[in-house]
Amino acid sequence: MGADDNPRASVPQGGPVRQGPLRAHEGIADAMPVVLVADDDPALRAGLRRILEAEGLRVLTESDGDAALRTIRQERPDVVLLDVVMPAKDGFRVCAEVKGDADTRLTPVVLVTALGAVEDRVRGIDAGADDFLTKPFERAELLARVRSLCRMKSYTDELERAETVLLALARSIEAKDPYTEGHCERLSTFAAALGEHMGQATDQVLALRRAGTLHDIGKVAVPDAILLKAGPLTPDEHAVMRKHPVVGERICQGLRSLRPVLPVIRHHHERQDGSGYPDGLTGEAIPLPARILQVVDVCDALTTDRPYRRAMPWDEALRVLDSETARGWWDTTVVAAWQDLVQKRPALIGPV
Repeated sequence: MGADDNPRASVPQGGPVRQGPLRAHEGIADAMPVVLVADDDPALRAGLRRILEAEGLRVLTESDGDAALRTIRQERPDVVLLDVVMPAKDGFRVCAEVKGDADTRLTPVVLVTALGAVEDRVRGIDAGADDFLTKPFERAELLARVRSLCRMKSYTDELERAETVLLALARSIEAKDPYTEGHCERLSTFAAALGEHMGQATDQVLALRRAGTLHDIGKVAVPDAILLKAGPLTPDEHAVMRKHPVVGERICQGLRSLRPVLPVIRHHHERQDGSGYPDGLTGEAIPLPARILQVVDVCDALTTDRPYRRAMPWDEALRVLDSETARGWWDTTVVAAWQDLVQKRPALIGPV
């Protein structure tokens, strides 16, 4: 709170509003929700603590922007009530840093301010604020907003847990085969690096990183006798294996956060000439993120041991990639970008 604010006018007004504590039976996570109150006025911090703790919340308090950022990163509160005018960093800057960090950007932030100008609200929206409270505010309004945002954070956490389960499932499939150890991690790194090198937007780079882990999740439906077979597959076994991109898409399509990954999961086995699967797409009909994953997937497969052959050196693998591109399998632009990246960042792939 700044020097021009009136402390008396800042304390929430109105009598107690009790709708019961914010606990799991209201759809909030089993653990007690945590609210961070960041304000340089000790009287306001104490008043907000009393009100929020009476509603079944655990309350953390900080008096400046730097301390608030540290607490947000360490404690991961469910909601942040952030005064706009504070020492060190103001609320706008703290909010922008929270929303700019992939680890904290889903944390709901309420900007609390005595400033009423439209431009201040616009600045708060630009910083990523989820809501606003203008001093003086009513106790009922405060609790209603906190309740709503706690529920929103709970639902977000549930989705994140579901995504974590799918990522763990994908890694468990990889772990079945000692020859694919580290494959998902390498593909995530390679695909994200190549996407960034090709100028893909941040959300597409994140989708590529996730796709590196999730692209083969549909193999959960492939029997181990086929998945781990050392010799060549029969036509019937091939038919079963070729279903895994569609199965993987179906597994992941229920999560909105994974929607950008779905085209990569479904189409990472397509080929430029239409000889791939499951849809026989050609050329640019194959989504670009899928074309990016294809190229790094081929190289990783060639440079790791398999039951039927030893790993190739990287220079030989890149020559094979060139020959397959000449046959019409892979996107020439993506292959050229990958080779350029490998040349400029040799540490990305390790010893060649």
